[in-house]
Amino acid sequence: MAKLDETLTMLKDLTDAKGIPGNEREVRAVMEKYISSYADDVTTDRLGSLIARKVGDENGPKIMIAGHLDEVGFMVTNIDDKGFIRFQTVGGWWSQVMLAQRVTIVTSKGDVTGIIGSKPPHILPPEARKKPVEIKDMFIDIGASSKEEASEFGVRPGDQVVPYFEFTVMQNEKMMLAKAWDNRIGCAIAIDVLKGLKNENHPNVVYGVGTVQEEVGLRGARTSATQIEPDIAFGVDVGVAGDTPGVTEKEALGKMGNGPQIILYDASMVSHKGLRDLVTDTADELNIPYQFDAMAGGGTDSGAIHLTANGVPALSITIATRYIHSHAAMLHRDDYENTVKLITEVVKRLDRDKVNEITFN
Repeated sequence: MAKLDETLTMLKDLTDAKGIPGNEREVRAVMEKYISSYADDVTTDRLGSLIARKVGDENGPKIMIAGHLDEVGFMVTNIDDKGFIRFQTVGGWWSQVMLAQRVTIVTSKGDVTGIIGSKPPHILPPEARKKPVEIKDMFIDIGASSKEEASEFGVRPGDQVVPYFEFTVMQNEKMMLAKAWDNRIGCAIAIDVLKGLKNENHPNVVYGVGTVQEEVGLRGARTSATQIEPDIAFGVDVGVAGDTPGVTEKEALGKMGNGPQIILYDASMVSHKGLRDLVTDTADELNIPYQFDAMAGGGTDSGAIHLTANGVPALSITIATRYIHSHAAMLHRDDYENTVKLITEVVKRLDRDKVNEITFN
């Protein structure tokens, strides 16, 4: 594996951390470790979202840059008499990407390794073999022989279950493979935007935020935005990469390596036109590549943030990512770095007059 530079080390730490919705503590600690040296203060809201504040001008507009800490995973719901674990999905899963995958159950006694299993195909009738196994018929095998032994390992109902995958730099070193890019990449962008503003004069108060419970309904975005009361917000997340075999441009426009995706529309929000124009004008001026995308379904933290208080002009900026909501996803380092650069430059161009012009035009 390639030697990890400072950025890759941060990305590895963020993606390797375990944190499904409602269990973000470990991820929050990693984000805090990296963002605290670029922030004036770091707090959390009462649901657990991390809020790092960087003051340019105390009286300037408040700019919120939000990635979410949580990843899709599972929760233990029951242990049967033979020691097999029944589970609940937490966040969206497609049954076809789950079977025979390794998972980690986080218990009070430490991590326990498991594998997702089902009835073997060899004993199924031919018709049943052709159908995908339903999630309700899957279980997690931790090698326990009884309910008591599973309990001795420390497994209890309510424990989080996280996909197991190690951060990997591919042969093409621009390509990075990891679990939980959705959405540790957004957290990393928030960290690096604050880093980019460290020695810059800008007339704003910038908030780098790691929200909780995005995958189950944009919940931490709502509470953190209520606490911050931002004037402008960016939701940074992963988007769909439509550059794999069989995908048409009609289905997904995004391509890895073609720059940040400016989201025009999704099920949670119509993007704010004034803010969108400022972002694309800035990108054009600085020759930062970008691409547009629109999705009939899905949504990001922007969907909750823009409805906070009396409304917040907001825009979702995403990174084209392959295989999201599975054990391992892939994205392109250039897209990450161009997104950081673009948001940093936009923040520098925002002041009270520009925010008023965007908001009320």
